[in-house]
Amino acid sequence: SVHSASLSPLNSGNNGIMTFYPTNEEFKNFNRYVAYIESKGAHRVGLAKIVPPKEWKPRASYEDIDDLVIPAPIQQVVTGQSGLFTQYNIQKRAMTVKEFRRIANSDKFCSPHYDDFEELERKYWKNLTFNPPLYGADVNGSLYDPDVEQWNICRLGTILDTVERDSGITIEGVNTPYLYFGMWKTTFAWHTEDMDLYSINYLHFGSSNQLFLFLGFFPGSSQNCEAFLRHKMTLISPSILKKYGIPFEKITQEAGEFMVTFPYAYHAGFNHGFNCAESTNFATERWIEYGKQAVLCSCRKDMVKISMDVFVRKYQPDRYEQWLAGRDTTPIDHSQPTPEAKERRRRRRRESSSWLW
Repeated sequence: SVHSASLSPLNSGNNGIMTFYPTNEEFKNFNRYVAYIESKGAHRVGLAKIVPPKEWKPRASYEDIDDLVIPAPIQQVVTGQSGLFTQYNIQKRAMTVKEFRRIANSDKFCSPHYDDFEELERKYWKNLTFNPPLYGADVNGSLYDPDVEQWNICRLGTILDTVERDSGITIEGVNTPYLYFGMWKTTFAWHTEDMDLYSINYLHFGSSNQLFLFLGFFPGSSQNCEAFLRHKMTLISPSILKKYGIPFEKITQEAGEFMVTFPYAYHAGFNHGFNCAESTNFATERWIEYGKQAVLCSCRKDMVKISMDVFVRKYQPDRYEQWLAGRDTTPIDHSQPTPEAKERRRRRRRESSSWLW
């Protein structure tokens, strides 16, 4: 039978980022759907968009969040030129969502007139160092209604739950949700996820945002810290990536859409105007190899480090002794989907072959 979820590569970058449209039935099981999109090769690009069924809503209404407090908004000051920039974040006073929205929509900070996203992107890079915007980033909490079961960022039910379940450890924004209140030109600089985890981002409401993605490395740029891109301070324009032959993709995320990033995917982006997104990290069995080999930031006290011991013991028991002895050095095959996806394919083959009888 034909799988009912359609996918269509977007006209972005090299047309590699896939967009998926799950049915209500397919949307019920988050882990199974991640395995499905990997079986289609979405992880080879590093980023995928998922458009949920029209009937699905994470919250009945957003009209009651005006008094929600953004405890530590940051002013994003950017310096640099010729497509290479460094971003510095200056913490500002707490404010409510209502105050933040008023500032975001003011003449000083609202998005400029534009005819298409290409024009808006040009204006972004041209004006990046002027008029630093405010970003309501890393706000603990969720906007999901408590009774929402499907794709609830508070409880995705992936193997990353092992960290809290077995160790009692909560890592804010990693195994708990963060909210992000954006305005025109607010930016998330180039980075990979902590411990090279997967991430999921849902844009609750407001203006769209643009994401850039590349799968690659910065040889010779890590003199002071091997994981310098985890600092989230580096901005590199697409013109520079083109100049040095670094393949990249770009895509626009609209309100009501999910974006999933995969391990090792370097991504960045900026907001087109006032909006609110929610995100967290998650894991599959495929991630375990990435977690075991993750290069951690060595120069900051607040770096995220997850002990991989429990994951190897539980999901790779035949390699546990080698892991303890420091001899488990299996190279990562980035092209392979998560083992859950392989099991899904085997199951489908068995089901289809049974029809032959």
